[in-house]
Amino acid sequence: MKKQLYTLVLALLMLGLHAQAQSVTVTGTVTDAANGAPLPGVTVTEKGTESGVATDQFGKYSLQVSGEQAILVFRFIGYQTKEVKVGKKQVVDVQLQVDIHNLKEVVVTGYGKGKSIRLRGVAAGVAVQKHTSSYVVYDQEVLHNTENYSHLPESRFQDAKKSPLSTFSIDVDRAAYSNVRRFLQQGQKPPVDAVRIEEMINYFTYDYPQPTGEAPFAVYTELSACPWNKENQLLHIGLQGKEIATYNLPPSNLVFLLDVSGSMASPDKLPLLKSGLNLLVDQLRPQDKVAIVVYAGAAGLVLPSTSGNQKEKIWQALDKLEAGGSTAGGAGINLAYQVAQEQFLKGGNNRVILATDGDFNVGVSSDGALNRLIEEKRESGIFLTVLGFGTGNLKDSRMEQLANKGNGNYAYIDNILEAKKVFINEFGGTLFTIAKDVKLQLEFNPAKVKAYRLIGYENRTLQSEDFNDDKKDAGELGAGHTVTALYEIVPVSARGTKTATVDELRYQQAQMNKQATDTDELLTLKLRYKEPEGSKSQLLTTTVSGKAAVQPRQTSDNFRFAAAVASFGMLLRDSEFKGNATYAQVLELAQSALGKDAEGYRAEFMNLVRSRTLLSDRR
Repeated sequence: MKKQLYTLVLALLMLGLHAQAQSVTVTGTVTDAANGAPLPGVTVTEKGTESGVATDQFGKYSLQVSGEQAILVFRFIGYQTKEVKVGKKQVVDVQLQVDIHNLKEVVVTGYGKGKSIRLRGVAAGVAVQKHTSSYVVYDQEVLHNTENYSHLPESRFQDAKKSPLSTFSIDVDRAAYSNVRRFLQQGQKPPVDAVRIEEMINYFTYDYPQPTGEAPFAVYTELSACPWNKENQLLHIGLQGKEIATYNLPPSNLVFLLDVSGSMASPDKLPLLKSGLNLLVDQLRPQDKVAIVVYAGAAGLVLPSTSGNQKEKIWQALDKLEAGGSTAGGAGINLAYQVAQEQFLKGGNNRVILATDGDFNVGVSSDGALNRLIEEKRESGIFLTVLGFGTGNLKDSRMEQLANKGNGNYAYIDNILEAKKVFINEFGGTLFTIAKDVKLQLEFNPAKVKAYRLIGYENRTLQSEDFNDDKKDAGELGAGHTVTALYEIVPVSARGTKTATVDELRYQQAQMNKQATDTDELLTLKLRYKEPEGSKSQLLTTTVSGKAAVQPRQTSDNFRFAAAVASFGMLLRDSEFKGNATYAQVLELAQSALGKDAEGYRAEFMNLVRSRTLLSDRR
């Protein structure tokens, strides 16, 4: 009996090994046949099975299939589906052809019992094909690049005697980095005004200490020599928001405000948006609620407020969305805030999540009118998250302004991995505010500091008097978020750095008091913030001493990596303040500060730097 049992076990083991031997792991890269660009988000499945994966941001995939007879099916919206037999190949690279029809597909909605059809955006002479439940209109149109970025004059060195105060709002937006990455991965140099250095720095998380006091965040400073100008110093300021476990976060009242206009039809827009929101829905808890408002030619409620435990219902509502029509953004915003207000959760997270390429062209469309509308709505206690998608007509400047005015944050999602970063890795920081109207004011000691320059934050600077004005809007900090700011400081002993000069005042004379010369303090750092539902700010104060400066080789990974990103940003902008920064120096700094890098973001940064070195500087 025992011998028979051993024989049976051996036979089952051999059968399992045989089956395993039959399976094959296939890898490869999927690219655009027209230009060779990698295609992220392509669905790769084994025909006749449910086994499948999606390509990563570099168009790469890895899939275990049943054997050499397996057939791989490659599907991607806007491209022709392709089938490839595996055979004896372990690497299957595929080029997909653009599907001309699907690129300009416009959905034509039928009303009633098919007696009347409303056509939106139909040009003369286009072909109309009838499907089982809808009409599809194909229109070929020449696409023009209408991307828009605000002009950002670079901040300059300020004389510490004439202008001892530097005041600015924090910025937790990270859109500029992923947008810059998009350009570089496509073999293009990003527009100068797309490079907002503070957003590039803040794309990355830093290992700051968690807060231990009553404040919802900790303040960290580090001082050392400036890597691109050894005669100067670099001050690193870090804020670390208190981390809160997801199950302890307050309940959420979310309204997805989704642009489904014709400009959102391409694969990197609405299809990618739907995939990203599916990830977010998977994170929802029973106490959370979601509603979906869409806007195109008009705005409408697709899904009333629905509990987070009804995920299938929410997913089905997202899956049915299709693009077509013009863009009535103002009407959509009004409806989304109305729905959020009706479901308002006192003490909860009330937020509108606006996803668009920023192309508002019907109704309230001017920047001024939209900004005033958002400013008015924020008084209701409802925050705003803005998500940008797509290429060709991205209205970056408009979306950044809307997020700023709406007490929220702005992210640009260029692939499914970025969607995962925003909706899963940074779920708390993206959606749950722990402090609002956070602003800093630094007072530099002119006895120790000749001049200073805040790196980035050009569109976040405030007037000195705004610091104590609780009515002045500033940035918001999310749970677990980090915020980093860098100042280049010119010591009084420095000779090389040129600073702007101002004539001596005729009617008054500024004199330093004895404390300025007797102390080792370089500056005093003050910070104000409000509770998420508060109206009165609280004040934190700390000082930075010249004795606190550390040798470059003793600086933290935080310091060196942030400095590397700042250097890269200045090189991309061809900044007059880049000093002796080079791409080789950026790589050296970053390499020395990779740290744990569990998600590989810092390693990816180094690859972007290498990509930039391969591009010609010729215009």
